[in-house]
Amino acid sequence: MNRIHQHSPHPSRHSQRHFSGLNIRMLVKVIGWLLLIEAAFMFIPLAACFIWEQGRDSVAFMWAIAITALCGCGATFLSRPMRTDMRKRESYILTALVWVVFSAFAMIPFMLCSTPFSLCDAYFEAMSGFTTTGATALGSINSLSHGILMWRCLMQWLGGMGIILFTLAILPALNHSGGMMMFNAEVTGITHDKIRPRISQTAKGLWGIYFLLSVLLFVLLLCGPMNAFESICHAMSTISTGGNSTTDSSISHWNSVYVESILTLFMFLGGVNFVLIYKLGVTRKIRSLWDNEVFRTYVYIIAVLLVVYAASIIAGGNYTDVKSVTIDPLFQIVSTITSTGYVINGFEKWGPFILAVTFMLMFFGGCAGSTSGGAKIDRLIYLAKNTGNEISKVLHPHAILSVRVNNKVVPHDLVAKVIAFLCLYMMTIAAGSLLLSALGIPVADAFFSSFSCVCNTGFGTSITGYGGSYDIMPDAAKWILSFLMLTGRLELFTVFVLFTRRFWHN
Repeated sequence: MNRIHQHSPHPSRHSQRHFSGLNIRMLVKVIGWLLLIEAAFMFIPLAACFIWEQGRDSVAFMWAIAITALCGCGATFLSRPMRTDMRKRESYILTALVWVVFSAFAMIPFMLCSTPFSLCDAYFEAMSGFTTTGATALGSINSLSHGILMWRCLMQWLGGMGIILFTLAILPALNHSGGMMMFNAEVTGITHDKIRPRISQTAKGLWGIYFLLSVLLFVLLLCGPMNAFESICHAMSTISTGGNSTTDSSISHWNSVYVESILTLFMFLGGVNFVLIYKLGVTRKIRSLWDNEVFRTYVYIIAVLLVVYAASIIAGGNYTDVKSVTIDPLFQIVSTITSTGYVINGFEKWGPFILAVTFMLMFFGGCAGSTSGGAKIDRLIYLAKNTGNEISKVLHPHAILSVRVNNKVVPHDLVAKVIAFLCLYMMTIAAGSLLLSALGIPVADAFFSSFSCVCNTGFGTSITGYGGSYDIMPDAAKWILSFLMLTGRLELFTVFVLFTRRFWHN
């Protein structure tokens, strides 16, 4: 007998929740809010153009502000969502989409300025800025106006702590609209500690520390050979570990031990988990910082490599004075491990061994929860301890061994996720290398470019002898590298999950 199924005109609440679509209108509305924030920040480089009387670039920023604000107002006030909550899917889409949209509007000043960029170069520069990669498609930056130079560094400062995190800090309403999921999707690391009960309070605390460190660095640089403009630009690009500068010769332009020392200290701080810095400011117990295993490992790596670099420099005949085996290698080590990307003049002459060590530093980067790129030292610790356990099990197959970090047992599923991440990380670098080599780029340089952009370090291919910056890359390569910078900044899963069929099915 055939059964006749009667469908209720009013499905259950569970069915509505299960089969309902994406909250597109809320996504559009939030993106509109974010565009208004971006337009507001564009007034800072516009002010720089007015101060230094750079008329054409002033017009470029006024057009950029007008277009961005108009689109932001349209998205905010014309979109009327039926509900204001955002679930996991909307949170991941928004987190990835914001970086793409921000870069699309941030490129407008580059295309309209007195030294106009092509569409490809402008987008590459914007994505490089927000992801704090620091790679540039320009052959020279000396011809750029103060407004454009300011905008390049300001983008890095915004992207360093995170666009979404900034939004959570100033728009507490998002605390109830998928705030925790967006926080987890954007902030780097394995686990994410809340320093306050609410996500908006945590975001304010982290951005507060970030802002105070930026101001302190600005004041210290101003006490040295840099003027006010140079100080504020380098303060933003250093604490964000982005590495943009105001001259082609970068930090070597000042040839100052004071500047190198101050920047080394703040690059180091940029590579530390900001939650630890916040807790240190609250408790004022330095011991609590040293008790953290990840922080200790971070310090040990830098200390050991300083000895290794110094010995290699002496052995290679590159010793000139005490600075060449102390300040210079320390600056370069910290710049590399934090993915800042500043390069000491003559670094490429230190030999192939130093270059090999540089690759390792670029890969693992700084601590989770910092502004640095790379796979993070936390994952290095998890991998090393889990590998040690597996080797021990060869001799004692029935032993029950656990991974312990900071005297806490790490769940097995978290260790498995770390291993999966590292495998996917290497596969992403390899895939990027293959795509670049298919465009005619030499294999070694294709690998280094892919590696540098996924790790958000931004070292130019001059290190491998290919060229000075990414301006010699074909346009297709720049689009590929822009995507790699995004995936590296959002630590792979947030981006790649969007390409799975399961994600788009409730």
